[in-house]
Amino acid sequence: QAYSGTPPEEKEKIVWVRFENADLNDTSRNMEFHEIHSTGNEPPLLLLIGYSDGMQVWSIPISGEAQELFSVRHGPVRAARILPAPQICAQKCDNFAEKRPLLGVCKSIGSSGTSPPYCCVDLYSLRTGEMVKSIQFKTPIYDLHCNKRILVVVLQEKIAAFDSCTFTKKFFVTSCYPCPGPNMNPIALGSRWLAYAENKLIRCHQSRGGACGDNIQSYTATVISAAKTIKTGLTMVGKVVTQLTGTLPSGATEEEILAHSNLRRSPLVPGIVTIIDTETVAEGQVLVSEDSDSDGIVAHFPAHEKPICCMAFNPSGMLLVTTDTLGHDFHVFQILTHPWSSSQSAVHHLYTLHRGETEAKVQDISFSHDCRWVVVSTLRGTSHVFPINPYGGQPCVRTHMSPRVVNRMSRFQKSAGLEEIEQELTSKQGGRCSPVPGLSSSPSGSPLHGKLNSQDTYNNFTNNNPGNPRLLPLPSLTVVLPLAQIKQPMTLGTITKRTGPYLFGAGCFSIKAPCKSKPAPQISPSKSVGGEFCVAAVFGASRSWFANNSGLKREKDQSKQFVVESLYIISCYGSLVEHVLEPRPLSTAPKISDDTPLEMVTCPRASWTLVRTPQWNELQPPFNANHPLLLAADAVQYYQYLLAGLVPPGSPGPITRHESYDSLASDHSGQEDEEWLSQVEIVTHTGPHRRLWMGPQFQFKTIHPSGQTTVISSSSSVLQSHGPSDTPQPLLDFDTDDLDLNSLRIQPVRSEPVSMPGSPRPAADRRGVSTVIDATS
Repeated sequence: QAYSGTPPEEKEKIVWVRFENADLNDTSRNMEFHEIHSTGNEPPLLLLIGYSDGMQVWSIPISGEAQELFSVRHGPVRAARILPAPQICAQKCDNFAEKRPLLGVCKSIGSSGTSPPYCCVDLYSLRTGEMVKSIQFKTPIYDLHCNKRILVVVLQEKIAAFDSCTFTKKFFVTSCYPCPGPNMNPIALGSRWLAYAENKLIRCHQSRGGACGDNIQSYTATVISAAKTIKTGLTMVGKVVTQLTGTLPSGATEEEILAHSNLRRSPLVPGIVTIIDTETVAEGQVLVSEDSDSDGIVAHFPAHEKPICCMAFNPSGMLLVTTDTLGHDFHVFQILTHPWSSSQSAVHHLYTLHRGETEAKVQDISFSHDCRWVVVSTLRGTSHVFPINPYGGQPCVRTHMSPRVVNRMSRFQKSAGLEEIEQELTSKQGGRCSPVPGLSSSPSGSPLHGKLNSQDTYNNFTNNNPGNPRLLPLPSLTVVLPLAQIKQPMTLGTITKRTGPYLFGAGCFSIKAPCKSKPAPQISPSKSVGGEFCVAAVFGASRSWFANNSGLKREKDQSKQFVVESLYIISCYGSLVEHVLEPRPLSTAPKISDDTPLEMVTCPRASWTLVRTPQWNELQPPFNANHPLLLAADAVQYYQYLLAGLVPPGSPGPITRHESYDSLASDHSGQEDEEWLSQVEIVTHTGPHRRLWMGPQFQFKTIHPSGQTTVISSSSSVLQSHGPSDTPQPLLDFDTDDLDLNSLRIQPVRSEPVSMPGSPRPAADRRGVSTVIDATS
């Protein structure tokens, strides 16, 4: 299937691309990856490509040999997902265990054939090839999302969720905000929470915090504010001109959609996000209203002033990134929940990621595995790389130049008391000032934070509970600009092909251009063609070593030399390119310290051409038992059975104690207990890494009076060598009659080492000098 000589027009047209998380690359439940740091096992990239006729599934393992797993031509596909094996327990069994893995597909012609296009979800078994379930709807489906608990079907202004084990309806939402597109109903599905755009803000459910307005400080704020005003005027002029000339694109505009919905119901509020817990939410309709209780509602808050366009949770599910239809700024929120209700939860606006001043629709958001980098891709085909911290704060050399995540404060900052001093200073100055009203960095300066001031009664006990992050003060907002913007090249003409065999039908290319700090300018395809470009991005371990050194074996620690994982971007041309990201301290910085800002060098290292040609054969189920998707499904299902304490089907007899995962709860003899306890090493606490007196608030001086102890406070004039008028003061101002003047040393002398607890030196050896320290910070 090597197609090096085929002309470009013979390749099939790609409609959408997506990187998938399934059993094949599930590091938490697939036993193959559990020894990830010792064996060098890395999960493969799993890639879904939707064509104008059918779809295709690719796997790119760590070896770099792309492998085709599934390929079919059965008409256009709007959305597809490989469903992960569901979570099971003793009370809840998987009805489709012997059919998995399942592929959920929404295609133009459903299984019944009579329904309107894109109105049903068909679930196919990749093991047997049969269709095991079909779910019909009356209106078109826009997207599918799934995790190990539920399958979510996204419709216009509605969401329906189905149980992963039985595919019976679990709950549904009908109050979604009508987004103008390209994503008609944006949602984000984490491992347990589901976020969607609500069409109203209900005050009684509103969480503390939310968006802080366009917080861009000081001079930048004025410039950007002025630019926005000019740009809005230009946009309005442009719209009028296009309407007059009749070149307005077909399809309803944002205003028309809003006008249409205003006729039907009370006015809608754009930019509101609701997060629900898919486990605790009640069955049936999920309604956020004044009369409804808040069961299952985790948070409810304003995220933007414009309609929301795209959302995504980070891998841990605690951070949510939202983007609006303008695409100037993206917001990063930290969700801190409360077990009672969503109104007690707090939503911290940690970052505003500022993309630029031109409009762009966001189509894809991807986090790195350690949540220190986020990539946002727009329909123009550009991917923007932003540095963030999971706990907020300015990204710098200390936080982003090490291969591991660092703590929010360094050990010095924690013990030196610098944070309290900073807080006192900022409280006196009243925060960083901004010339644009409403753009101060303190969240209370924002109109959206007015609600917080009325909650003083609730926060009376804040002083007694300073460690609760849900209470005031909210953390300050940080504005981050992209460190890199990766545009899609028009063609792969600039990339040289590596000589050698093709691998499983996918050409693996090596890019010979060296890493330069300023890459050659690439023409953005949107400017020259005027179209929209589907791209998807994902972080993963580097695979380019194979393309460059096919004869060499991979060394274990080869992937650990990079601070950032490689970024893989698939474009609508079907080319998957690995980009190596190298952050480094800002080259213009005069001195490099922990707080130095970052810059980034990116360069493409390897490329795989994955687009299908009409001559390719289809690759359809039923598959053999050694197919990668089937092997992964078996491994995860076996692990799920062990976790639930059940006997996996086909295993010989009951599980012995040593194999059981809930062995701590099972009965066993006391002798084993004693043996086990004798191996336990308990450390209750560790000593301080730095003593209190080593902080910057303390100073030490030496005095030598004769045979008596003199108490000198730090405010005494003895410690001042010069007074306020710079006239020399006497070093000692007590009576000279009581002193032996010969004992006063004029030369400076080294101070005695301060006696430490547990010092080996006996007390008799110490000098007869008493040191009394009185510290005033």
